[in-house]
Amino acid sequence: MFKSLGPKTIIYPAPVLIVGTYDKTGRPNVMTVAWGGISCSDPPCVNISIRKTRLTYENILEHRVFTVNIPSKDFAAEADYFGMVSGKKGDKIAAAGLTPVRSSLIYAPYLKEFPFFLECRLLNSCELGVHTLFIGEILDLKAEESLVEDGCPSFVKTAPLLYAPGQQGYYAPGEFLGRAFSLGKK
Repeated sequence: MFKSLGPKTIIYPAPVLIVGTYDKTGRPNVMTVAWGGISCSDPPCVNISIRKTRLTYENILEHRVFTVNIPSKDFAAEADYFGMVSGKKGDKIAAAGLTPVRSSLIYAPYLKEFPFFLECRLLNSCELGVHTLFIGEILDLKAEESLVEDGCPSFVKTAPLLYAPGQQGYYAPGEFLGRAFSLGKK
């Protein structure tokens, strides 16, 4: 029997995405986003939802580009911190002891310590209520070379940080169950 829980913002797992931008003065900033994911394959696009009160919101509208950094499980504390503290109040990246690097493709920073990142150009946005949905065209994906297998970052080696909104908990991936587009043939 199913129990109705009402409308809730829960899909498991939610990716933990660290969005990188520069502010109006050229200072790098990052923000943790749990409301996001892939939204189109051609052109390749990612979506992120951000409140208007956030510095990242202003930065994306100002420069129309951003990075989406994928933290490994080893950076759970830093990712949580980036979502708790406003970039308007100081340099979160320096406080976390991480290294911002300017993307060679767009005017946005990525974090050197994270396994991979997407370089995105703002394609569209949509006001949804308290959040604005930003759709970024993925111009490139750059990954730490040692993690690349078959032309993609290895899910297992990357060990991406995952979020469970219902429990407000962070997790890492578990066991492999089978290949997509194959497992269902059984």
